Amino acid sequence: MACLNTLKLEIKTLEKTFTKSHERFQILNASVDELTCRFIGKNGKRYDIHANITETYPSSPPVWFAESEETSVTNAVQILSNTNGRDNHVINQVGILLRELCRLHNVPLPPDLDNLTIPFQLPPANASPVHPQNHQIEEIESDPDEIEDPVGDSEQESEGDEDLPLEMDDGRNVNKKDEMEVEHLATLERLRQSQRQDYLKGSVSGSVQATDRLMKELRDIYRSDSFKSNMYSIELVNDSIYEWNIRLKSVDPDSPLHNDLVLLKEKEGRDSILLNIMFKESYPFEPPFVRVVHPIISGGYVLVGGAICMELLTKQGWSSAYTVEAVIMQIAATLVKGKARIQFGATKVNGQYSLARAQQSFKSLVQIHEKNGWFTPPKEDG
Repeated sequence: MACLNTLKLEIKTLEKTFTKSHERFQILNASVDELTCRFIGKNGKRYDIHANITETYPSSPPVWFAESEETSVTNAVQILSNTNGRDNHVINQVGILLRELCRLHNVPLPPDLDNLTIPFQLPPANASPVHPQNHQIEEIESDPDEIEDPVGDSEQESEGDEDLPLEMDDGRNVNKKDEMEVEHLATLERLRQSQRQDYLKGSVSGSVQATDRLMKELRDIYRSDSFKSNMYSIELVNDSIYEWNIRLKSVDPDSPLHNDLVLLKEKEGRDSILLNIMFKESYPFEPPFVRVVHPIISGGYVLVGGAICMELLTKQGWSSAYTVEAVIMQIAATLVKGKARIQFGATKVNGQYSLARAQQSFKSLVQIHEKNGWFTPPKEDG
């Protein structure tokens, strides 16, 4: 669509104008979803600032976050949430941000700002969104080859475009594999709006790094084959990106646990194992805490309180490269390997599974294994 091609051209302009070696302002990473830039103030102090380009862009501006809590940075970022019309476009947003940062830090404006004058017609602010929520990508109203490239680079696509999300690779075709349901797009947008409001109120929880990573993971899960095939489902607790309830619906069909899940549906109308996952602001450099909430399980390396005995979930066994979906799949495999069985007679025992008991039993378990080593299935096994 025209909006998408315009956005790509804006990004190219920004990357060529403010390179990673620019003395005042640098574009570190850029895609049609996200933008990360760095402002260099007096004495070389660096400030990293991030923008998420939402599904409603350009009718609404990108959502900006600064890692620094200095007022000279937060005040500049806050201005960007009050723009409208053409000032919602990312290239103009960067211009506004940079001018305000230079003013607040009392440093001269870089002459490169003049290069942000776009030599092509911007679509109106009420144009169709870049990320269409109804999955019906509109036909391009004008031939993208006729749009003048502001950086004089008229090749089909730059090498950097290879990293664009699949559904953005072509203005007219959507890869079915990457489609998301409208309700999931709405969830992501609701989270972004909530983060923006928290930022404006000064009540941001967690960390920028953890929030960005979890937003990406949630988006990737919504697109994944395992999620779409209903192997598991996700519910955000109190709409928090830092606490997820996972309903594990599918395990090895040849396992006793699978038969127990069938029986559980007959007896209680439930067909899943409910897991609770809590993330710290240090994620992904520290593992999440995972516990079973329901039903009561024996075996399967499930401990008192519902904690799970897996080296992968400890600091020494964790890697920031692991994804949430990989953790879910590993837990499903570990339950089966450990011969987990549902204890139907124990489901009415009040308080048997609780967060406090799970945390205490997991803490004790880690201390024991730090001394004696691990004997649970290795994390590489599937």
